[in-house]
Amino acid sequence: MLQEQVNPVAQATASAPRAWTWLVPWAAHLIVAGILAQTLFFKFTYAPETRVIFGPRGGRPAATAVGIVELICAILLLVPRTAAIGAALSLLVISGALYTHLTSLGLQLVDPVTGESDGGLLFGLAVGVAVGSIVVLAFRWRELPYVSRWLGA
Repeated sequence: MLQEQVNPVAQATASAPRAWTWLVPWAAHLIVAGILAQTLFFKFTYAPETRVIFGPRGGRPAATAVGIVELICAILLLVPRTAAIGAALSLLVISGALYTHLTSLGLQLVDPVTGESDGGLLFGLAVGVAVGSIVVLAFRWRELPYVSRWLGA
């Protein structure tokens, strides 16, 4: 009988996880955590941009509360065991921001004092956080608490 020759390189490549299965979610983790962390300064100092957004929506206490939740999201996203929870919480928080942009703030924010527009930057960052969170969840949804029990696995 002829024995089939197995190419060891092909076998190793087939069994090893592809680089994109860990590179894509980790890139999304870092991008989302970076965007959330970058905006904390403005929320915690109640910068003029933040006053425009949060002034009629609860003021400084609301900005600080959202900042604390976003800080928690960023930390959770950077810890592998909690990244899925961080992504889910980030998606929940940023959904509120997107809803506010689409219903009352508008896509571009204009500073009433200077008249300068942000050119849609904050809306774009919110969309980026939402997409990044969805990417993380697409790869890590099984790591969410109770998902395996809910699925019966």
